[in-house]
Amino acid sequence: MLSLVGLVLLFGIVFGGYILEGGDLAPIIHAAPGETFIIAGAALSAMVIANSMTIVKGVFSGFLHILSGAKFKKQDYLDVIFLVSKLMKVLKSEGAVALESHVENPESSAIFGEYPRLLKDHALVHLITDSIRLLVISSPAPRPDTMEDVMNLSIKTHHHEALKPAEAYASLAGALPALGIVACVLGVVKTMGSIDQPPAVLGGLIGSALVGTFLGVLLAYGVAEPLGVRLKQIIDEEGQIYHVAKQIIIGTLNGYPIPVVIEAARVGITHECQPSFSEVFDGLRGK
Repeated sequence: MLSLVGLVLLFGIVFGGYILEGGDLAPIIHAAPGETFIIAGAALSAMVIANSMTIVKGVFSGFLHILSGAKFKKQDYLDVIFLVSKLMKVLKSEGAVALESHVENPESSAIFGEYPRLLKDHALVHLITDSIRLLVISSPAPRPDTMEDVMNLSIKTHHHEALKPAEAYASLAGALPALGIVACVLGVVKTMGSIDQPPAVLGGLIGSALVGTFLGVLLAYGVAEPLGVRLKQIIDEEGQIYHVAKQIIIGTLNGYPIPVVIEAARVGITHECQPSFSEVFDGLRGK
């Protein structure tokens, strides 16, 4: 929501400052629809050319993601600590085979069922369940460093794919100024066709053409680039939850003391969403 406030401020300050300097909005309002149609249409077309439909959809859904913010809150990080800790407790006390029913059908698992919000994130569920499946089916059990390599690769692949819409915003920001020039050049071509008109008419046509350059630069550096930066920040923040799950699994397999394992996972969470020491360990005792 803060991003929406920023967009309102952006346009308010730019056009408000223009008015305060004695500028007349009428020529901009007159030229903006046509210039915006050319720039936005060309930008959308270029995005379709350069990306798969999944990424194009991700760009539009990414805007809603920016408005809503990161989907994981403090309680979600607490829940993933509790969930994976319970699974690792079963692993240590009963062995990997005891977890088979939980990882094969997590929707029916009594352990996973306690955390319905986490079940909605398929990437997180697959990271946990697929890692445990390796422990179930492997003989002998894989080494902790091997498991860590596999989990790191899974997280890296997911994160790389999640970032593609943000990268598309960055590409869009790079293209918009040039597309603004394209709209401007077309306006100049139109102006040259009216070269016999009086200076007042020519001035209006040239001004309309320059609106294209103005809009291209404003949309690039005031809208597309900041949106791309914000989307990347959100995706990076959300990626922490996968590392929390990995930290607990790998730390347990290495045989580290459980409090140390859980604390190492907790301190890797950004301060905005990081649960306190007492929230984690009091919650574990309550479980």
